[in-house]
Amino acid sequence: MLKNIIFDFGDIFINLDKPAVFRNMVPFGYSNYTDELDFLAKQYETGLISSREFIHKLNNLYPKASRKDIVEAWNSILLDFPEHRLEFIENLKDKDSHRLFLLSNTNDLHIDYVIETMGEDRFKRFKNCFEGFYLSQQVKMRKPNTEIYKYVLNENSLRPEETLFIDDTKENTDSAEKLGIQCWNLQVGKEDITELTQRL
Repeated sequence: MLKNIIFDFGDIFINLDKPAVFRNMVPFGYSNYTDELDFLAKQYETGLISSREFIHKLNNLYPKASRKDIVEAWNSILLDFPEHRLEFIENLKDKDSHRLFLLSNTNDLHIDYVIETMGEDRFKRFKNCFEGFYLSQQVKMRKPNTEIYKYVLNENSLRPEETLFIDDTKENTDSAEKLGIQCWNLQVGKEDITELTQRL
């Protein structure tokens, strides 16, 4: 019996334009995604460096870009948070049929921007829908590392077979499935989180 649902955030609730960051950094010298950039992004997502350090290191890589240029490019991935999805998760919470959790690979700059663009009231409405709200930079782990799923399961005494994890990235759902967690690898543009009720 399904008792628990763990949701990703980006492209599940908030719309993303994933190539936007790189597209907007081209004028400042970006040409291709390197191991150095990947390492830097993962350090930031797991809270191992601060926003100031992250921007400083990017600035060293792309000296033509100002701090403002870097922050704007970094946040350009984040689009709108449709009201129908917020109402959906609020209605699901009100039904009290499942324990609800959020698990997101993100960072401080993105969360600050989300709060600013959504507005504090809407963000609080969203956050209040979840029993646990797990952000990678706060727990110092990120998907698809299985340790982050084990952490959420153990912290809340969740049984994997009673838990559904929803994420748009197949690598993330594949790793969760290895622990016995049920998964929905949501296909962005073809499926919407509001269709979840048809699957429960």
